[in-house]
Amino acid sequence: MKQNKKVYAQGLCFDKIFLFFVLGSLFGSFFEEMQWFVQHGVWTSRHDLLIGPFSTLYGFGLILFLIILGPRNDRRGFSKTFIYAFLLGGIFEFIAGVLSEKIFNIQFWDYSSMFLNIQGKTTIPIMIIWGVMGVILLKIVYPVVSKWIEKIPYSLGKMICIILFLFISIDMALSYSVFGRMVIRHKGIEAKTVIGKFYDEKYNDEYMYNKYPILKGE
Repeated sequence: MKQNKKVYAQGLCFDKIFLFFVLGSLFGSFFEEMQWFVQHGVWTSRHDLLIGPFSTLYGFGLILFLIILGPRNDRRGFSKTFIYAFLLGGIFEFIAGVLSEKIFNIQFWDYSSMFLNIQGKTTIPIMIIWGVMGVILLKIVYPVVSKWIEKIPYSLGKMICIILFLFISIDMALSYSVFGRMVIRHKGIEAKTVIGKFYDEKYNDEYMYNKYPILKGE
């Protein structure tokens, strides 16, 4: 008797959520760079990790939508999905803005001069964009991409997910610790460990400002 073929990442499981995180991070980097080019006429790095074109803010925002709004997605209408994504996206962006300033002393965005802004961390118009993007993600993108992911051979999918997870985890640990060391360095505190000294030499201010122009207000 022929056994049923095992489906990779069936349903809303960890592997599928993580792969959407990676896709969302890649999309976010591309979207930010395109947006910057349209507004300023120049190409500049808009990702937040040291290795690879990833903007994890978008990745985390995307999986937040999937985890919170995904389970009842097929039973929820477009209008409710928009409202929930509108609120969820705005709250997420506000909290992310506060944490980036409190933890890393870095202001990745400032909407203070924009219409209907909320303490410069988000704005009502941008929350509307979050709502629209939430509807597109949950009602159009997720169903299609989810089916594509489930068509990946099981063993291959597992291998890809493990490799990507290890890579992204190392990349995030390195990037966040380098940002943390930069904050400490700017307070005049000298490195006392081998890792801290390596960071100061390899990822000095010149390197970081070239890698992330936004850090010097460009």
